Parts: sequence; C-alpha cells; structure tokens
Amino acid sequence: MLNFTVGPVMSSGSVRKIGGQQTPYFRNDEFSKVMFENEELMKEFVYADEGSRTVFITGSGTASMEATVMNVLTKEDKVLVVNGGGFGQRFVDLCNLHEIPNDEIKLDFGQNITQEILNKYSGKNYTVFLVNICETSSCVYYDLDLISKFCRENDIFLIVDAISSFLANPLNMTKQNIDLVITGSQKALACPPGISIIVLGPSALKRVENSKCKSMYLDIKDMLKNGERGQTPFTPAVTILLQINQRLKEIKEHGGVEAEIKKVSVLANDFRERIKDLPLEVKCNCLGNSVTGVYCINSNAADIVNALKFDYNIWVNPNGGEIGNKMFRVGHIGDLTLEDNDKLIEAFKDLEKRGILK
Repeated sequence: MLNFTVGPVMSSGSVRKIGGQQTPYFRNDEFSKVMFENEELMKEFVYADEGSRTVFITGSGTASMEATVMNVLTKEDKVLVVNGGGFGQRFVDLCNLHEIPNDEIKLDFGQNITQEILNKYSGKNYTVFLVNICETSSCVYYDLDLISKFCRENDIFLIVDAISSFLANPLNMTKQNIDLVITGSQKALACPPGISIIVLGPSALKRVENSKCKSMYLDIKDMLKNGERGQTPFTPAVTILLQINQRLKEIKEHGGVEAEIKKVSVLANDFRERIKDLPLEVKCNCLGNSVTGVYCINSNAADIVNALKFDYNIWVNPNGGEIGNKMFRVGHIGDLTLEDNDKLIEAFKDLEKRGILK
C-alpha cells in the first residue's frame, strides 16, 4: 500500500519495527526517561517558552481538543472560534457541550481568514481564540501570523490546533505568542493513531492550575503532576509513545524541524506542479504543505479515489458530502518520497488513458 492520506500516514521502518515488538512494562525509570525525552523534544520542536510543559493523552486529536476546552476554558471566557469546516465546527460543538460562551468566525468552504474579517471582532473583549490552523476538510491553511498579531493586539489567549500542520508548516510558540498547541501521533509525526499531544505555555499552565476539571481521565492537572516523574495517570498507549520517541529523535538527527518542513514542502510543490498537465485542478490559494485539495474537472472524484485504491493500491483522502464527488485530498506528510509522487502521477496518467480520469 502507498498511502497519500493525511493521516494515518506512512511510517518509517524503524517506527514500524517498534510496533512489532512486545509492549514493555512502563512503570519504571526506563519509560520515564523516554517520556522526559518526548516532552523536551516536543517543546523544542514548537519553540515553546521557558517553563512550558507537554502532556500526552491516549486518545485521538479530539481527546486533546476536549481536554483543552475542559481544563483551560471557563464559563467566564468569551471565545472566538474559526469555523471553516468540519474541525472548526468540532471546536464550536465542544464549547457548546461544555457551556463555554463562544462566537464563530464562520467561513465558507475553502475561504481564508483576512484582516478585514478579523477587524470585525477587534475590541470586542474576547478572551480566547481557537483555530484549527490547517482545516483538513477543506485543506485551507489559515494565516497564523495574521491571527497571532490580532490576538496580541487584543490581549487574547491563543490556542492553535496544529494536528495536521505540525512539522509541515512553521510554528513558533514564542515568536507567535501561542499559548497552547495541540497535535497528534498519526500526522507528520508518522506514528500510529492513538496519542494526542498538548504543549502548554506558562499562561496555559496558570489556567489549568486554577481550573476545576470535571473529568478523571482528561484532567490535565493530574497529567502534569504525573509528568513530573515521567509518567501518565493511567495506562497509556505505551508502544506508540516509544514510536514517537524514535520518530522525534530521527527528526532531530536529520536536521530538525526546519529540515522536516522543507521535505514536506518539496513533496507538496512537486505534486502540485506535476498535476497541472492533468485534468485536475487546485482551486485553493491558501494551502499549507501537508495536504492538497484536488478537484476533478470532468470526472467523479469518488471514482478516482476508488480506482486508485482497488487498481493501484494507492490511497488518497476522499471528501464527504456533496463535495465528495468533486474533490479528493492528497497528503504530503509521513514517510513519502519524490519517487512515491512518481507512482501517483503515473497512476493518474494511466487512469486518463483508461478514460476514468477525464
């Protein structure tokens, strides 16, 4: 299988090897050492402020989204949520579920955020800004610098869901005044799904300290306390945490975050350039590096997705709903190479010869 989805993605041989081994016991110094390394490397890779902390939750990205809402936000907050697709809507739903006052910046599918849009919300006493910086459903990558500037000028606490953009696009918690970052194991970290990660800056830690979380499993205060000894409150996905450790160290050894982002960028730009000669179209002008939304000019997108899967053993992301017949998504994260791009482009050309892509 050749996997061009945006998660779970292709994993390296060394990461897969760990997954094939027996899961070790974890309440010991050896595992604590791994977790301390994981925490420090995550903070390094997002350029976190001094005194920041990292927690690892056994659960998908939505678990960390909900944990953030439950532990960091209160009913006294006035939250502004960017909602341009399925994952922005999820933050709205979580805020509503936990009775957190919120307003939406409602964007059309594929629309980017602009200064003009943000100006409408300036000076309105918002306390928190929530954004899925790469809205994976539409492939839009929002302007993080623009959002950061808006939050700084309005003294707003900034939460960035970087689940699909971490290690694919630049992110600097210190320079961009980001208070909390969320990501996950199955995206550019290229490990199996099952672990989500929250990096909390000093101001986020203060909010957690003063919170009263009504959850046993998603209590970040408890996670932070256990993290002081390199442990988690409950049994974690031990093997995935070991795989994350391997992956983080590989990234460090191969040039760090900048080198990884450059690799993803090269793959994305190569793909986008090479489909220009095919009956396929990229409409979004605000893409990040992690994923490309591809529109079919005269073909049914669902037919292309299925033909790639069943005839070529190549997987790309379908879209749901009405857009599913018009658009599919191609990811550029994980253990992919330019040679893999060659195989995908050749499959497209063959589909064109067969009259399926037209």
